[in-house]
Formats: sequence, structure tokens, C-alpha cells
Amino acid sequence: MPNIRPLSAELAKKAADELFEKPERLDEDLAALRAWLAKSPHLKSRTDDQFLTMFLRGAKHSLERAKEKLDMYYTVRTALPELMRNRDPEEAKILELIRLGTAVPLPNTVTPDGPRIILVRPGTYDPSKYTIQEVFRYNTMMADIMMREDDNLIVAGQMGILDLSNCTMAHFLQFSPTFVKKATMWSQEGSPLRQKGFHYVNTPSGFEMVYNLFKSFLNEKNRSRLFVHGSNLESLYEHIPKSMLPTEYGGDAGPIQDIVDSWAKKMIAYKAYFKEDEQYGTDEKKRPGRPKNADTLFGLEGSFRKLEVD
Repeated sequence: MPNIRPLSAELAKKAADELFEKPERLDEDLAALRAWLAKSPHLKSRTDDQFLTMFLRGAKHSLERAKEKLDMYYTVRTALPELMRNRDPEEAKILELIRLGTAVPLPNTVTPDGPRIILVRPGTYDPSKYTIQEVFRYNTMMADIMMREDDNLIVAGQMGILDLSNCTMAHFLQFSPTFVKKATMWSQEGSPLRQKGFHYVNTPSGFEMVYNLFKSFLNEKNRSRLFVHGSNLESLYEHIPKSMLPTEYGGDAGPIQDIVDSWAKKMIAYKAYFKEDEQYGTDEKKRPGRPKNADTLFGLEGSFRKLEVD
């Protein structure tokens, strides 16, 4: 038997119905993934059952697709050292961002087999003090912890609420096309998770600029799952029941600071994990065939250089 957390009855049913999970096949598929990793000279990956099972689930238990996702997960991370390296939760700026709670998963799901809801509040940080790379490094740390612990996230997917209260043009100007391409690739191609929708609330003027930029890099499926509610929270409640939300949004999930504080404790407890995680990734010099680096993945630097030469 694989060494993984047992799923709740509701999530096990969802995994069987939507991800085609057959528990009796897991051992064999995990062994096949490990054998493939052993023959992939360019990949240094975690190999514990729980981690590898996430990729099988993310690929709806297609072994070939799981291999592609696992390779892409580490390829994108290796090409983004500014987001994926030096992730120390006790480093001053990261600790400040953790305590600000720029993004936190909400404690409850709508149904026992529902997706995890993540509340993102960029208006909580001062863009003259933190770069967008620092903010996103915090986001990658939060995502990594959830991927280790949260079966709702892995089986049912994730839903985002982006609250743009207190966002200014200075926030939006941090989103260069290069950065947006990298961020969407990290969350889309570089992730084994299923995106179940993104809801924008309290959208100020200037928002359309960044929204359209993000949209241009999303695939069709994820594009169709974007919802803009403006300041109309009633419209948000049609998708996410009010009871799921923190007190400040009229909900029953408790004060947002309590959620932020308990999450801060958890992130600091992961300090050794993030240090240990630095050893994993790809060595593109050893990849069979063409290497995949920032240029080939994101393609933007190359196209900008070409424009300058012409």
C-alpha cells in the first residue's frame, strides 16, 4: 500500500469519478514514475509517495501525462530562481509578507469534496517596499505547503478570490509582461493543480490593464473561469457562499487576522523544508534533447532582443 494520507469518503469518490483513481493501481504507477525518474538524468525530484501521487491525480492518472507534469513542474521552478530560491520564512521581508497575509487559504470548503478557496489581497502590501517577485515568492511558499497537506486542493482543485481593495496604479505597474508570463506559467503549466475559477472583487480603475495581460497568457479553459464582480459582493456569493468568507466579508470563517496568524505559524514551521527543497530541480545540461531554460520557456527575452536588433 502506498504511504499516503487516506482520503475522506467524499474526496475518494470525487477522485474515482473525476480523476479515474483506482487505489489498487497506485503502487504500480508510483513504481513506474520512480523508474522513469531514475532514468531521467536531468531531473532531481522528491520521490515520496504523497508527492508523486499529486502528479498522478493532476494528470487524471495518465502515467505519461504525470511524467510531463512532473518534468514541467521542476523545469519551470528551475527557470524561476527569483521566485523559487532563498525561500526563508524568517527572512525579514518574507516574514513581513507572511504577517500581512497577502494571500491565505480559507479554512472551510463549500462541500466536503469542494475545492480550496484562496483569498488574495495585494492591497495589504506597499509596492514601494516590496517587489512583485518577493510577493510571489511568498505565494509559491504558501502553494507548496498546501500541496503537501491539502487533499481538497489536490483532488478538487483551487478557487481564488482576488480582492483589489486599496490597490493603486503602483501595484499594477509591477506587472510587466515578462513577469505575468512567468507567473501564469508557474500556476498553469508548472502546477499539477486544477484551477476551478478566479473571482475579482473591489476592482479599481486601471485593473483592466493587468487583467487583460493575465488573460492573454491563460489557456481557454482557465480564461472561461474568470469572473469580475466589481464591488458587488452579492454576485460573488452566487459562486462562493458568504458563510465561507472571513467576518470582514460578511462571512462565518472568523476574523481574517486569525486566519493569517495561524497560517504564519505554519509557514515558519516549514523553514527546514524550504531549505531542503533547494536541492531539487532540473539540470538542463543533462536533459536529453534540447534544453529548456528561461529563454525557451518564457520566450519573452528572446522576442524583445529580436525587436531591438531589427
